[in-house]
Order: sequence, then C-alpha cells, then structure tokens
Amino acid sequence: MIRSHFGLESNPFDPASTSPLLPHQQDIFETLKVHCQQGGFCLVMGEPGTGKSIIKHALLNHDPKRMITPAIARTLHTYTNTLHILCEAFHIETNGRDAKCEKLLIEAGWKINQEGKMLVPIIDDAHLMDVECLRKLRLLFEDFPKNHNLVLFAQPQLMHKLHLTVNEDLKSRVTYSVRVPRLNPDALKAFLYAQFDLVGLGHNTFSEDAVALIVRASEGILRRIRNLCLSAMLEAVRDRKQVIGLEQVNRVLLQPHWRKDHDLEPI
Repeated sequence: MIRSHFGLESNPFDPASTSPLLPHQQDIFETLKVHCQQGGFCLVMGEPGTGKSIIKHALLNHDPKRMITPAIARTLHTYTNTLHILCEAFHIETNGRDAKCEKLLIEAGWKINQEGKMLVPIIDDAHLMDVECLRKLRLLFEDFPKNHNLVLFAQPQLMHKLHLTVNEDLKSRVTYSVRVPRLNPDALKAFLYAQFDLVGLGHNTFSEDAVALIVRASEGILRRIRNLCLSAMLEAVRDRKQVIGLEQVNRVLLQPHWRKDHDLEPI
C-alpha cells in the first residue's frame, strides 16, 4: 500500500534491507570483528529498539564464507533444546543425549577452524536465558577453538545478573561489553533521511515540522522512529496525500500505546 501510493520499489524501513550502520554501530561492529579473530566473549546490551538487531544482522551477513555465525534466538529453551538449535545451525543430527550433541558440536567447531574460518555463535535476547543454561554453554565453548567469539545480545538486566557474586565466573570471562545508547536528535534525523535515500523517497515527503515532532516523540529509540514514520505514512495513504504533516503524525500519537500513562483518560 505504501509502496504503490508513494511510488517506491521497496519497503521503507525494511529490517531485512542492508542499510548502512550508524557511526556508533560501526564502531561496535568493528570491535566485534577484532574479537572474532582473536577469540572472545562479548556482550552487546541496550534498551529495546536501540539498534542491537541491526548490529546482529551486520555480523550475520558480513562474510558468510569465512565467518560462521550460528544464531540462537529462542533463548527461553532449556540447555538441551539450545544444543539442538545449535546442531540444526551446523546441520548435525540432533538424536541422542546432551553429551553426544556436545561432542558433535565441538568436532564441527574444530573442523571450521581447520578450514581457516571464524566461528561466531550469537545468542539473541540473552537476558531471557537461564543463567545455568548460559553457564553450561560457556563450559561447552571452552572446548571450542580458542579464536571463536561468543556474542550475547541482551537488555541491560543481563549485566545485573552477572554482577552477582555467584556469576563471577561468567563475568570474569567477558572480553568486551558495550551498551548501545539512545540517539540524539541530530543522529535520529540523519538516520531518518538515510532511510529515505535507501528507498528513493524524497526528503520533502515529511514536512519539517513533522520530522521535528517524530524525532522528539521517538525519544532516541530507532524502533519508535521507524514505527511512527510507517504509521504516519499509512495515515497519508488514507488521506490520499503525498506530503506527511503534523495532522498525520499527531493522529498516530493519539493512539494509547504512544501516550504516557498520565495522559490517558480514566475509563
């Protein structure tokens, strides 16, 4: 609907698109690549919507021939199911006990190393994973080639868990940790216009006042600016307008999920 109305060939703000990394994301990505070559245990943390997934996708798509990146996204699973997810990523038969799966995974890791490739296991939403499961995975990866890099993408509460004395064995092995920050208004505006350029959308599609309101309402969160822009574009489609102004953006911001609790009227 949006594409046909605005004459676009691809969807704006498409998460699957290869959009360029922002400067702070590029810095994190370059540091992770160094740890992939030397071996490490890395934590990438941030509030929901700050752009962790963009960095994760950059790792997944960086160099598939040299960098093997099995990704675990279903982190609520038990250790056994997590092993099975890893086995699936390595195309290993998952029938058998944990010890057999671990043995096959270690053999696959060494085979990858002998082929001159880097192994970068990624765990998404790692803050949801049980600490004991994470500890068992850490012990498993101790037997992998020493130049592998385990990368955890998580919300900041993961660090709160690692600060507990009982989890000192995990925290002491972290080689790199970073918190993905919220963005300032100038960086948000640059991100917005870069996304327009990516799909060939004119910068004047949104009025200056609309852009200012979107940047202010997004509060530094990339996911918010994406959702707000897409919703405003849908409102413009409904109004049959080519330029998105305050009217369309305000109509989106009146929806309950965009408003603060104290702004909502009691039922």
